[in-house]
Amino acid sequence: MAETTVTTETFSDTLMGFTLPGRSARGRIVRLEDVLDQVLSAHNYPAPITHLLGEALVLGALIGGLLKGEHAQMTMQAQTNGGIVSLLVCDYRAGAVRGYVDFDAERLARLGANPSLGALFGDGYLAITFETEGSQRYQGIVPLEGDSLAAACESYFSQSEQIPTLIRIASRAGAGGRTAAGLLIQHLPEGEEGRERLHVRMDHPDWEHVAVMAGSISHDELLGPALSLEAIVWRLFHEEEEVRVQACAKMTRGCRCSAAHYEAIIARFPAGEQAEMRGADGIIAVDCEFCSRTFALAI
Repeated sequence: MAETTVTTETFSDTLMGFTLPGRSARGRIVRLEDVLDQVLSAHNYPAPITHLLGEALVLGALIGGLLKGEHAQMTMQAQTNGGIVSLLVCDYRAGAVRGYVDFDAERLARLGANPSLGALFGDGYLAITFETEGSQRYQGIVPLEGDSLAAACESYFSQSEQIPTLIRIASRAGAGGRTAAGLLIQHLPEGEEGRERLHVRMDHPDWEHVAVMAGSISHDELLGPALSLEAIVWRLFHEEEEVRVQACAKMTRGCRCSAAHYEAIIARFPAGEQAEMRGADGIIAVDCEFCSRTFALAI
């Protein structure tokens, strides 16, 4: 029977981590409610886009939460050539998430209520960029294939990181707003020199067992407001010898825009280019797509 140490229960807007030492596995689980509504409230998105962005924000938290360091950041960007969704971007840093979608509203309206990922993006790609605490930056790019963003992210880890990964995402709208939740679990890599890497051992019995258990999670379990994140992990892995859980971060809406931030950026441009940015009133107007605010800068 699994050994756990749990003093409180976590229900929403907190990213929780867990490990299965006996199976060499680690995981992240999150349920977004108030934070998701705060991000979505910046734009009057139609239902298919709120569903898509909700999934992206959960993925951002799950993947970004694997990083260590207060200033480490993960950015996920999906782009297409001529797709209905031309750009989707979200990022995560120390529990703060933000996201934005640019799309063709007229073309979207002709698709109906539940368009597929292929219908939204067409021929596109997903880029995931990590910036570590030491300012090191690395990026992986994979085609936007499969039936969900989660499937594309699994491909990213398989192709770019060579880490067996399973991701499950759920999202739905209710009377109190939209809820989105997700589970990510990975087999820890054995990447030392001279040893076989896990990407050539997808049939490892420990990983096969963990993937079957994690894959049994239902949408209702992920989204259920009365079921804590700790209870979900216990349901899935209570037969393991040991399950360790720990809170990773309290989730917040993470737009970092401010007048001072944009003033510092514009100050880097030559005086001539700054002059071209100014309107007739001498003001430079800067729009933040993440939070739908306009900053009037008199610099």
